Amino acid sequence: MTTGTSDRVRALLADVPTDLLVDGNWVPAASGRRIDVLNPATEEPIASIADGGEDDALRAVEVAARVQRSWGRTAPRERSEILRSAFDLVMARQEDLALLMTTEMGKPLAEARGEVAYAAEFLRWFSEEAVRIGGDATVSGDGGTRIICTREPVGPCVLVTPWNFPLAMGARKIGPAIAAGCTMVFKPSELTPLSSLALAEILREAGLPDGVLNVVTTSDPGSVVGPWLASGLARKLTFTGSTAVGIKLLGQAAQHVMRTSLELGGNAPFIVFDDADLDAAVEGAMVAKMRNMGEACTAANRILVQRGVADQLAARLAERMGGLVVGDGADDGVQVGPLVGPPALDKVERLVGDAVARGATVVTGGSRPDRPGWFFTPTVLADVRRDSALMSEEIFGPVAALVPFDTEEEALEIANDTDWGLVGYLYTRDVDRGFRVSEAMEVGMVGLNTGLVSNPAAPFGGVKASGLGREGGRVGIEEFLEIKYLAMPRRTLG
Repeated sequence: MTTGTSDRVRALLADVPTDLLVDGNWVPAASGRRIDVLNPATEEPIASIADGGEDDALRAVEVAARVQRSWGRTAPRERSEILRSAFDLVMARQEDLALLMTTEMGKPLAEARGEVAYAAEFLRWFSEEAVRIGGDATVSGDGGTRIICTREPVGPCVLVTPWNFPLAMGARKIGPAIAAGCTMVFKPSELTPLSSLALAEILREAGLPDGVLNVVTTSDPGSVVGPWLASGLARKLTFTGSTAVGIKLLGQAAQHVMRTSLELGGNAPFIVFDDADLDAAVEGAMVAKMRNMGEACTAANRILVQRGVADQLAARLAERMGGLVVGDGADDGVQVGPLVGPPALDKVERLVGDAVARGATVVTGGSRPDRPGWFFTPTVLADVRRDSALMSEEIFGPVAALVPFDTEEEALEIANDTDWGLVGYLYTRDVDRGFRVSEAMEVGMVGLNTGLVSNPAAPFGGVKASGLGREGGRVGIEEFLEIKYLAMPRRTLG
């Protein structure tokens, strides 16, 4: 704790658990080690959390396996009411959770409040899905067999979440697991663990039985997640993070043929055609680019602009982004907070420098401000070349890279020229073109005349190197359920 931490934040941090949650108890790591959590706006420590290892991981997964049978048999309504109670508690503490998130992650308070509400909605959505888990009954084609299909919990689940949406990513995985009747072992990011630990405590308050959710924080993810996947006790992996790590985990999960869902990297194209409503396109670009300071897998990484409106869009975006207030997200009026850490800042600076060296023009921004914290000035780059590194790497920062194009075919060729396929955006007034381009984009999600696709009621996920499976929507719970088929001879009267 530092003198720069406000009294309100001190009081808030004092109420957040900082140990491991195993079998319903908050316990220190077996090694006794701790990890400092830093405020990216000040570079100063704000808390110290338990640094778990292999012994802690194995104990947690053994608990999850032991509790699975009884938890899987609970009534759907009981699971539903726990989630609904957790939703109410999260929303009642929206301001505190938002400030906690801002302090550990950096996003402005207004965005943090939005994430709290977004996270809570996953709990409410899956509270409603818990009582709608259905089955099927039919008769075989020859009429001789009854075919009865039921859905059962997949079993203990391994949950691994990133640092950029610390509350929402936890809720998006925990919600359907609880609704389906699965126990969990959960590793949040060591960079932003406090929101996840606060959520775990809220779920305990909401009535979640001991051992259903077990949380292990660590500075060495491999020492925790590796043993979980190798244990043979877990039956499902759900991971959000980089493609490189996802590929490694997929290989480990394959050793026990585990169910797997992966939400990995993105390289989102944002296409603006010359017939677009430019006012709407600028608004959409600000949302798709600047949400979370650009630290989002859904962020517009490549803004493709038809040449006839390229200069106008660059000027309008530069005016908007150049006017954003940069600073500590906890301060009033701040619109852009810091990046999560020095590696993130170095990467943004490297990608901007590479683009400029290859001929891009800095319309606004382009550098680090002279102040403490891991900040980068909101930046607009015009005339970005296709051979620039940022065309194939996620920027994960407040940099709008504008790439001119001439034809619809060229825009699609650029948009699909990537290993990733999470989300794409396009702006046009032509309805036929809107559908035509949406269908041709190699992505799992499309924003047509909108810069926001994330919604708990919709299936979130991508194709190609952006992952497997979907989270949210009506299909989100299916990732945590197995189908069991019962065959019975069918005897008829007469």
